[in-house]
This record gives sequence, C-alpha cells and structure tokens, in this order.
Amino acid sequence: MMVDYMKSTQDIITAALSTLPPPHLSHLTHRISALFHHRRRRLSALLSSPTIFSLTIRHLQSLSLRHKSLLIARHLLTLLTNFSGDPPPPSAAACMKLRDLDAVLLLLLLCELHQHDQNLLHAPPSRWRVILCDYVSNSILKLSTFGGVCSTSGILMQYIESITRCYNFVNVMGFNEGKEGTEEVAASTAAVVALPSVEVNGGECVICKEEMKEGREVCELPCSHLFHWMCILRWLKKRNTCPCCRHRLPTDDVRREIERLLEDLVKIGGGGGGGLYEECLEVTFV
Repeated sequence: MMVDYMKSTQDIITAALSTLPPPHLSHLTHRISALFHHRRRRLSALLSSPTIFSLTIRHLQSLSLRHKSLLIARHLLTLLTNFSGDPPPPSAAACMKLRDLDAVLLLLLLCELHQHDQNLLHAPPSRWRVILCDYVSNSILKLSTFGGVCSTSGILMQYIESITRCYNFVNVMGFNEGKEGTEEVAASTAAVVALPSVEVNGGECVICKEEMKEGREVCELPCSHLFHWMCILRWLKKRNTCPCCRHRLPTDDVRREIERLLEDLVKIGGGGGGGLYEECLEVTFV
C-alpha cells in the first residue's frame, strides 16, 4: 500500500511540474535550490556542534509522536507553498521556531539513515552525531560526483523526493489520526486581512441575499466573487470556502492546508490526477 501511496504523490507533483512554462520552472528551481541550501547549512551547523546536537536530541525526545508528525507536516507545507509563482509569507500553520526546524531536519535525517542501514542507529546516541556526519558527507560526495546537486533535474528530483518522503513519514506517524475529514475550519487571519476591497457595480450578496448597492466597497475573494464585508467576515470565521464556488482560502490548520495545496497541484497538472489525489488523501489522512 505504501508503494502505491508514494507513487501517487510523485505522480501528482511530476504532472504539475510538467505543465510549468520554462520561466516559472526556472524560478521555482532557483527558489527550491535556495531553500535546500539554507536547510543544508542549518543541518551542517547542527551536526558540527556537539552542544546544539545534544540539545536537539533532547528536544526530539521530549516531543510526542503527534508533535513530531506536526513538525514534519509544517516542513512539508513549506515545500508545497514554494510551488506557487509568488509564494505568500509563511502561514501560522507552516511557521516554526529554529529549534523545531533543527528537530525536523535531524528527525528526517535519522529516518533516512534508518532506511539506509538500520544497524547504524543501534550504536549509543552519543555516537549518532559522528555516524550522521559520515553519512551526510558520503551522500554529498556521491551527489557531487554525478552532478545531481547543481543540475536542474537533480534539484527537482530532490524536491519530489523530499515531498514524498515527508508524506511517507507523516502517514507512518499517524498524523491527524482519528480526526473527521468533514469538519469546517476558519480561513487564516493573514488570508482574510489580505483580501481586497473593490467598488461594486451592483448585484446580490449570496450570503444575506440583499443587494450590493452600486459604488459600495465590498470584499472580493480570489475566485472573483463579491460579498458584503460584514457578511463574508462572519462566514470566514467559521469556514475557509467561497459561498458560491467552494474555492478554498488558506487556513491555519496544517492538514487542511496540505489538502488545499494538493488540490491546487492537481489543477495545475491538468486535473488528470484527481483519482491519484483522492487515493493519496485516503492513505494519508484516513
């Protein structure tokens, strides 16, 4: 089942990437490369400092399984958000403290090492830093030898693998286990504040069923539907969808943001991955 799940995730991302025009693809590649470079620098600082490494290990040990899963999901949101042409500022769902970022990077690396050779982590935790340093050094050397770090295809492949790996970990860790998938969530405060005010030429607000007087300032959602400000503000406090077309606005709920961004990727990929999307969500969140 896991193989099908991972393949579905890869297909969704690959299909979306294949539709991007060259300028957008180039921009995305540079942005991802910068993100990975920053992560590698942070991981290098973590592994080179016995003190930071020890503190991060203690922090990891203090976290519950659900909290660890949540941190990886936030890391995943950062990767997915970067797909858009002009990614918005990090939402509350994706933000994390520096020590949490260190914990995520170390946890992902430990899981990767475990998959590579389970016996290596049988050593005492005091030896883990040295083992991880050797593993990272060997991995970078292999990638450099084949040019995988600098090439566009290498960066995009790393991007796809990173997203797939995070989904894998989130699924294994039982993220949002037992939560209902039909509950409504509010739109994020940042998304609501960013909504534009436009002058209306008439029409009806579908929420209150009253006329929007010509020349009045009303709220315009990203899907271009218009509403009275007071009406839509009350609406978005309870749900993050447009009353007309169900277009989703960003939310501060990590799970819902992952679902929303996946839907966007399926649309970018031409809609042909709808079945894959449903399968992916079924395996990941049910």
